[in-house]
Amino acid sequence: MNIALTIANELNVAERQVQAAVDLLDDGATVPFIARYRKEATGGLDDTQLRLLSERLHYLRELESRKQTVLKSIEEQGKLSDELLEKIKACDNKTALEDIYLPYKPKRRTKAQIARENGLQPLADLLLKEAFRQPEKEAQVFVNAEKNLPDIQAVLDGTRAILMETFAEDADLIAQLRDTFWHTAILHSQVIDGKQEDGEKFKDYFDFSEQIATMPSHRALAVLRGRNEEVLKISLKYQSDDTPLTEQSVFEKMIIKHFRLPENADKWIFDTVRLAWRAKIFLSLELDALSKLKEIADSDAIEVFSKNLKDLLLAAPLGRIPTLGLDPGYKNGIKTAAVDDTGKMTATKIVYLHREEEALFELEKIIKNNNIQFIAIGNGTASRETDKLAAALLHRLPEKNIRKITVSEAGASVYSASEIAAEEFPDLDVSLRGAVSIARRLQDPMAELVKIDPKSIGVGQYQHDVDQIRLAKSLDAVVEDCVNAVGVDLNTASASLLSHISGLNKTLAKNIVAYRDQNGAFKKRKELLKVPRLGAKAFEQAAGFLRITDGDEPLDASAVHPESYGVVKKMLANLGVTAKDLIGNNELLKKIKAQDYTDEQFGLPTVMDILSELDKPGRDPRGEFKTAEFNENISEIKDLTVGMTLQGTVTNVADFGAFVDIGVHQDGLVHISQLADRYVANPHEVVKTGDIVEVRVLEVDEKRKRISLSMRKNDEIGCLKKDKPLKNQQKSQPQTAMAAAFAKLRR
Repeated sequence: MNIALTIANELNVAERQVQAAVDLLDDGATVPFIARYRKEATGGLDDTQLRLLSERLHYLRELESRKQTVLKSIEEQGKLSDELLEKIKACDNKTALEDIYLPYKPKRRTKAQIARENGLQPLADLLLKEAFRQPEKEAQVFVNAEKNLPDIQAVLDGTRAILMETFAEDADLIAQLRDTFWHTAILHSQVIDGKQEDGEKFKDYFDFSEQIATMPSHRALAVLRGRNEEVLKISLKYQSDDTPLTEQSVFEKMIIKHFRLPENADKWIFDTVRLAWRAKIFLSLELDALSKLKEIADSDAIEVFSKNLKDLLLAAPLGRIPTLGLDPGYKNGIKTAAVDDTGKMTATKIVYLHREEEALFELEKIIKNNNIQFIAIGNGTASRETDKLAAALLHRLPEKNIRKITVSEAGASVYSASEIAAEEFPDLDVSLRGAVSIARRLQDPMAELVKIDPKSIGVGQYQHDVDQIRLAKSLDAVVEDCVNAVGVDLNTASASLLSHISGLNKTLAKNIVAYRDQNGAFKKRKELLKVPRLGAKAFEQAAGFLRITDGDEPLDASAVHPESYGVVKKMLANLGVTAKDLIGNNELLKKIKAQDYTDEQFGLPTVMDILSELDKPGRDPRGEFKTAEFNENISEIKDLTVGMTLQGTVTNVADFGAFVDIGVHQDGLVHISQLADRYVANPHEVVKTGDIVEVRVLEVDEKRKRISLSMRKNDEIGCLKKDKPLKNQQKSQPQTAMAAAFAKLRR
C-alpha cells in the first residue's frame, strides 16, 4: 500500500504534500511547527489536517505491519496463493484483514477441524455444491467407528460443523452481513430485576429501543454505563419479536444467496444455515456492533470534549493586571490571594462571611497594598454570597474603579493538591492555592489551566467512560495546538506552560525555568541554546513560539522564526530603517513586495507570514475579554421564574445542548432544540464554551436542581420553523419537556 497516496486521497490533497509532512514528522517535527513554519514543504496543510494525517499514518503503518505478520503466518502454513496475497495487499482496514485471516488463524482444535481430520471435508463440499442431495444417504459412506464416526448422526454433526465454520469464515460474506447488521440492528436495553431503585438514574433506559447505527453518543454511553454498572442488560435485535421462528431472516437469505444454494436444497442444509447464523455468526456480529458503537460514541464524546477544551483554553485573557482571587466558602471561610501583573502571589488571607466587617477591612487592606484592579470570584459554594461581599467592598472603594467577575473554579481544588502546586507554593496552605489559581485563570486562562488535568476541568461528557488513552492523546494535542497558537512569554511562563511548546518537554521546561532563575531574564532567543540539554533541534522547533519582550532583539517579541531573521534584515537594508522602525509601521510595510524576498528556502507563504507578523507582532489570537453580568437579585434557583431573561456564560457544550451559568450555583441546560430559531444539527454551530449569551427561563425544578433555558428569539417555545424540519429525528428524542431534555444528561 502506498500510504502517502492513500492519505492524500482521504484528505483530498496532493501526494507530495502528504509525503513532505510524513518526512517532517518522522524527523521529529511537531504539528504546530510544521503548520506554522513549513508551509512551503506541505503546501499549507493546517494543524487539523496534520493531526488527521498523523493519526492515519499511525493506523496505516500498524495495518501494514499486521499484514506482514498475517502473510508470514499463512505462508508458513503453505496456504498462501497469489490470489490471497493480492487480497491481503489490497486490504485497507484492520477489520477486513482479520476477516481474511480468520480461516488461517491458529486456534484451538474446533469440531470442524476434528471433522476434517476424520475425512468429512469431501462430504461437506458435496452437500454444499449439490445441496439437493439427501444428507442421510450420502453420510452412510462415511460411517467409521475407528474415526469416532459410529453412525450417520455423528457423520452429519461433523459435516454440519465444517459447513458452519465455512459460512462463518467467508470474509466477503461476513463483510456484507456485518454492514447490513450495523444498519438494521435495534439495540434494546432492559432493567435487571431488582435494580430499579439502585439504578434510578438510568430510568429512561429501563425499557428502551433505538437503531444502533443512528444512536447519539450520549445515549450510547449512558446505556453502556448502565450495563457496566449491572443495572441494564443489552441485546441487539435483527427482526421483530413476532417474526415466526420458521421464517428465514434477511441474514440467512444472504448466506443462502452467497453460496448459491438452490430453492430445492435439502432442509438439513437450510437448518445448517440457520444454526450457523444464530449460534455462531450473529453472536460475533453482535459483539462487533457493540464494539463499533462504543468506538463511535467515544470518538464523538472525545471530539466534543476537545472542542470545549479548545474554546476554554483560547478564552480571552484579562491580561497583566493585579487581581484578587476569592475562593468562596462558608464554614472554612473565603480563601483570598492577591497576584501582581505577572501572576506572582503577593498576599493571602482567609476571611469569613459571618464576620463581614472584619472581612471587608482585611480585603480593603489587601486591595490598597497590592493595587488590585480586578476581583475574580470562584463560582462554587457560597459564590453569590461572596459576590455580595465583594459588591459591598467595591462600594467602599469607589475611587478604585475595581471590577468583580465570577469565574469557573472547576479543577482549582485538583490543582491545589497537585505536585505542580506543591512545587510552586511549598509553604502555602493547600486551601489558599486554589485562590491563586482562580485569580490567575482570570488573567490568563490558558496559562493556568494547562497545570490541571483536562478531565478535571469539567467540559466533557462521559469522559470517564471513553477510551482513556485516546482521550488523553486528543486532549494533549488540543493543549499543544492552543499553547503554540498563542505563544508564550519566555521570561514569565511557568514550566507547565513551557512544556507544551513545540519541541519542549517537562525536563527542558524545568531546565529553562531553572536557567532563568539562576541567570535572570532571557535577553535573546539564542540564549536558549545555553540551557542544559536544549539542543539545536529543540531550539528549531520551539524558538518561534517563545516571545521575549524588551529584549536585545526586537524580532524576538514576534512569531517570526529566528531562521527567517535574514529575510527581515534584507527588508531593513533595502528600506534603510531599523527593526524597531519597521515593526508595527503599516506605511513602511506596504512598500515591501513579498515576492522580492522569496528564494529556495523561503517561499511566498513564509514571507507573507513574516509581513503579517511585523504588522502586528505577537498578536494574540484570542478574542476581546468579556464577562457576563449576573442579575444582582438572582442568586438561587428559588429566585428564578419562568419567562425571566438573564445573561450567562456557556460552561459546557454537549451534543444535546449547552450548559449556561446564570449565577445560581446550578448551570441551566439549553436543549439543542432551544439554541436557535432554526434546525441545529450540532450545538457547536451556535455556541462555544465561554460565550456570553442571553437566555430565557423555560422551566425550573427546584427539588431536582434542574433549570431549562432557551436562546430562541421566537416566542413559540419548542417549535422549529416549518421550512426547517428536524432531519433524522428519533421519535424518542425529546424536544421541549425539561424532564426529557435532562434525561440525556443522566449519568
